[in-house]
This record gives sequence, structure tokens and C-alpha cells, in this order.
Amino acid sequence: MKYSLIAITLMLTVFASAQISSNFNSSKNWSLNKKEIFFTIGGTHFLGDLGGLDRIGTTRSPVDIDWNMTRLGGGLGYRYRFRPMWSWSAQLYGGFLRGDDANTNEIIRRSRNLSFRSPIIEFSNRIEAILYAKETRGARYKIQGLKGFRSNSELIYVFSGISGIYFNPQGRVDGTWVNLQPLRTEGQGLPNGPEEYSRLTLAIPFGLGIKIGIGRFWRVGLEIIYNKTFSDYIDDVSTEYYDPSVLANEFGQESAYFSNTASENLNWFTPGQQRGNPRDNDAYLFSNITFLRNITYTKTRGSSRIRWKGRTKF
Repeated sequence: MKYSLIAITLMLTVFASAQISSNFNSSKNWSLNKKEIFFTIGGTHFLGDLGGLDRIGTTRSPVDIDWNMTRLGGGLGYRYRFRPMWSWSAQLYGGFLRGDDANTNEIIRRSRNLSFRSPIIEFSNRIEAILYAKETRGARYKIQGLKGFRSNSELIYVFSGISGIYFNPQGRVDGTWVNLQPLRTEGQGLPNGPEEYSRLTLAIPFGLGIKIGIGRFWRVGLEIIYNKTFSDYIDDVSTEYYDPSVLANEFGQESAYFSNTASENLNWFTPGQQRGNPRDNDAYLFSNITFLRNITYTKTRGSSRIRWKGRTKF
């Protein structure tokens, strides 16, 4: 999977390079949009061992998204355009991820009956390859009947990079959310159990975005971002069931309870049986609306002049 994603990103980058001569206007209007701050809000979607549609789970495709578990996320960031077709951005994003086996009719998942939520805080650094750009400056004044006075600021781009994320899977009992990592629900750190996992990990984002100008200083956009993580414990599920009596003795009854909440076909979920899939790390998807403010230049109050890079433009 990871090699396929790398190959797709490389092909899109080559395509972007091939298109630069035909899709970019010959002027240097791109340099008037070098620096932007942006605010983003949208949905978060989990792709992992828990929840999903009426099929065996996969983190490789958005087709397994359980749309009922979509939650809200948002963030802010900074973008710097250092070449006509290349830019760099940094973003801080926060939200919640959810997954629940009760929402699927796939018999194994539904019988397993595990669920979770996790807050997620992500800091990402991305390199963006611009596939298409139409950026032109309009006339100084809006004169009725004068064509072409409006500015254009349209972009289509793809991106990838690296993200650092914090997560904290939680389970619910009697209306209270309980942190699952300290309960070691798969016997982490115990004999024949897996290693303890960290609530800090990395992720690789892959995405596509569009931006459209809604004024000289503002643009609005849409981004779809697939994030493949380096952890299989975003949902606290990865390997096999552990002996609940040992978990209760070592970590308390809550550990035993959250390790196995099966509701039917109980003989499928005994110690040593598969609980998750450790060969397929978790992923998540963001679908965001983005609002961008150009801070490359400013308009002098009470004047039509534009200050850009310390010079005055008329």
C-alpha cells in the first residue's frame, strides 16, 4: 500500500511539472500570493479496525467510512509559496475520531461489539505541487462595463508531507469515557502480550485541494486529506484477546471489561483469538472547507495603493 501511495504522489508531481507551461500565466502574479494564513473546518473520518461498513475492515480506502461516526475538526495554519508551482504549509489541527462495531451488519464486527473515541491533535508539514493556477490582477477601479476588472485566483494542487499526532483512545461505560491505554486491554507489557504503545505517533498525509478567490485578499477552498499513521492503536485495537482474569488481576475490572465486549458468538472472541489486524495500521480522513487570507501585501487604509514587499504599487 505505501509503495502505491508513493508512486501516485510521484506521478502527480511529474504531471504537475509537465503542465506548468500550459496552466500558468506568464506574469509573476503568483508572487502576490506568496504568504497566506488559513483557517479550516470540516469532518473527521476514522479508517481502522473498529466500525465501518458491512464488510471486513480496511484502512486502504474511504469506501469503508462509517459516515454516522463523522465528527467535527478544525485548525489553522500558514502557507508559503516559494515557486510558481510549489508551496510549503504548516498546520495545527484538532478534532475527534470515532468508531463503533454496532453500526455494521458484518457478522464478525457486529459480534465483537467494540467501540472507541479519541481526541486527535495533529501538527503537519506539507509540500504542495500546484497542478493548475489562474492568477491575474484586475483593474484598479471597478468601472461599469469594463471587462476584466476582476481579479482571478484559482488553484488546484496535490500534497504530501509528515505529521506528528497525539491521540488518546477512550471507551464508554455508564455514560463515562475512560482512557484505554493505561488499561492495557491486549495485555501490553505482560507475558506473551504486545509492547506498550505510545499516544504519540507519526502520519503521512496525502491530499488534493482547490482554492478560489473571493476577493483581493481572501480565498475559499476544499481539501480532502488521507492520513496513514504509524500506529495501529488509534482505536486501542490491534492484536489478540488476552486472558481477562489476568487483566482484571493486573489492571482492574475495567481492563477486563473493555478488552472484550462481545455481544454474540462469544466463542469467536476468546484469549488468543484475533481482536484486530496488526499488519494494517490505522488511518483517518479529513474533508475540510478552508478560508485563506493573503498576507503578502496590504492595502493602505484610505487609499487605493497596495504595499507589497516594502514597495508601493498603483
